[in-house]
Amino acid sequence: MGVPARLFKTSLQSSLEGLRACTARTTQRDAVPLAASIASEVPIYEGSQLRQWLGEGAAAVEREEQLMDEWHACLGEGPGVFVVRDMVPREAVDAASRALDGILEAEARGSGGRARGDHFAKAGANSRVWNSFEKLAVADAGAFARYFANPLLDLACQAWLGPGYQLTSQLNVVHPGGQAQDPHRDYHLGFQSAAAAARYPIATQVASQRLTLQGAVAHSDMPLASGPTLLLPFSQLLPDGYLAYRHAEVRSAAEASFVQVPLAKGDGLFFSPALIHAAGTNTTSDVSRAANLLQVSSPFGKPMERVDTQRIIRAVFASARELYESQVEKGGRGEAGGGVTGGGARATLAEVKALVRATASGYAFPANLDTTAPKPDGSMATTEQDLLWEALGARWSQDQLETELAKL
Repeated sequence: MGVPARLFKTSLQSSLEGLRACTARTTQRDAVPLAASIASEVPIYEGSQLRQWLGEGAAAVEREEQLMDEWHACLGEGPGVFVVRDMVPREAVDAASRALDGILEAEARGSGGRARGDHFAKAGANSRVWNSFEKLAVADAGAFARYFANPLLDLACQAWLGPGYQLTSQLNVVHPGGQAQDPHRDYHLGFQSAAAAARYPIATQVASQRLTLQGAVAHSDMPLASGPTLLLPFSQLLPDGYLAYRHAEVRSAAEASFVQVPLAKGDGLFFSPALIHAAGTNTTSDVSRAANLLQVSSPFGKPMERVDTQRIIRAVFASARELYESQVEKGGRGEAGGGVTGGGARATLAEVKALVRATASGYAFPANLDTTAPKPDGSMATTEQDLLWEALGARWSQDQLETELAKL
């Protein structure tokens, strides 16, 4: 029988045949029972319906698990992509956009108007704010808190990656006339050269797909003419896809089969990093397509961007405390109107949990074990999330929070 090869040894023909077999599949309605509809094999969920259905209390926990099971299967063995309509309230998107637009303008002035580089597209075709996640927290903590106190975003991240995930985000604005990206897969191996990617064992290439989740929140309406993301449902199932997509013939096959779903401001899009996709061409003359791109990492992997979570915690603490105390005053249930994501002034416990998980690290490693030793039972030392919950519950001052953060 011999020793099996650890690296992929495939041919262009087998890759093309494999891609055709994968993308011939269809999304079955009984596989996505909580979806409101299916468009071009992409399940579409209605955020307002999901929030109402999830509710709160013991039933909510069971329903959260049901939804996460469905989303996990959708991203893994299903089409590899789904949309959540009305995921982030428009008011929260607009507040974040105002802050991010200010950052974008300041960075453009600082660069002297020079076009900045981008992934899979020519420099100058769009405008970017790298690490918009941390920059938004520092620029407008209140806007950050209301944006990321989002249970549906939290459930999407947990569904694929489990607890302790790390969020990063990048604002991307594609101007009229901006051309489509080349078809590609995403981080990690999508950001390696073909030669470098080929050196990773088969098992590692397949496993890497489970370490990140790609997402986006629409910060503008995105009609088809504005070029919303080109998607190839089920293409994440191609085992050698991180190598195959680099062939011109495979890219041509992908371009011939791409689908698009128009998005409205506040809609969320999530897909596997192994899904072959590309930003579309903006053929409009007056629409700048804006999205806050989300890249979420497992605590077992390395995020794409370096994020100073302690800086974010310090910046957001007062806003987080305000939301936390608003739901405590209502017995942990928040407003009947659906919390801040439903347009209310008071938060639900689920929204506070989502904000804490987005803001603070839920994983204690890597650590300086000389100063931060594991607990006697061998479990992780205190995480930033643990500390933030303690600070909120005990009503710490800003100074006390910063003192304790410095000890981690």
